[in-house]
Amino acid sequence: MSRLRALVALAALAVAGGLVAIFPSTPASAAACATPWQASVAYTGGAQVSHTGRNYQAKWWTQNETPPGTSGVWRDLGVCGPTTPPPSTPPPVTTPPPTNPGGFVVSEAQFNQMFPSRNSFYTYAGLVGALSAYPAFARTGDATVQRQEAAAFLANVYHETGGLVHIVEQNTANYPHYCDSTQPYGCPAGQAAYYGRGPIQLSWNFNYNAAGIALGLPLLTNPSLVQTDATVAWKTAIWYWMTQNGPGTMTAHNAMVTGAGFGQTIRSINGALECNGGNPAQVQSRVTRYQQFVGILGVPAGANLSC
Repeated sequence: MSRLRALVALAALAVAGGLVAIFPSTPASAAACATPWQASVAYTGGAQVSHTGRNYQAKWWTQNETPPGTSGVWRDLGVCGPTTPPPSTPPPVTTPPPTNPGGFVVSEAQFNQMFPSRNSFYTYAGLVGALSAYPAFARTGDATVQRQEAAAFLANVYHETGGLVHIVEQNTANYPHYCDSTQPYGCPAGQAAYYGRGPIQLSWNFNYNAAGIALGLPLLTNPSLVQTDATVAWKTAIWYWMTQNGPGTMTAHNAMVTGAGFGQTIRSINGALECNGGNPAQVQSRVTRYQQFVGILGVPAGANLSC
């Protein structure tokens, strides 16, 4: 047979389907996989499923016959695979905005920047854990007011503790003086048990009693909790800030959220000794720290800084 006649014969066979195996077509991309087959589902004729990487179509009603089956009910539609987006359109990646634990406006990094030499007792976690005691603390007003209040609180805390270094009052000679024996509950923990402790140096038996009642803690009988539990220590400081006028006319919280100014927070904490010219150097120390802290938090200091 000549070469030309042989080629004609091969072409004829190809048309007749005889040479499919000799001249295979280029395989197409796999179809997307249909819903996976489930034994409990009843499928009617025409329903499509996928199983072990292949698609199948039911010819009539069937249930609980695993494709490809033995009864002939499943028509094999071929290999399937998962669909993927084209390379030019990758799925979007959504990154949630960073949030601070407890919703506090001061991040842990900022807290560390404010108190680089703090005692390890004063943990950021302890502070965040104390916020639930007074939800309005540093969460009242707009974002600027909230940051100003947090900065004011932490600036006074810095001053009271030497940068969160001291857990207890350093002048031990003062310890016996903080028992007001005229109070009906007395000083059950001892005459010298109510010295300054914690971030705002809580002192006097009547303050321990009032803070303990407000916070649901046995501080009158066990005042040492303020120097052994960081969250308790922070709670007592926030309690004083939110509820006590001290020698002032308003709470430190109200001073900041009403615009009375940082100077009134000094008056509420130690105004009897520092304000009205009592100790201008101490007042300026608090003001300078407050200005530093609002700078870290990116807000202005506001007016009325001194007392």
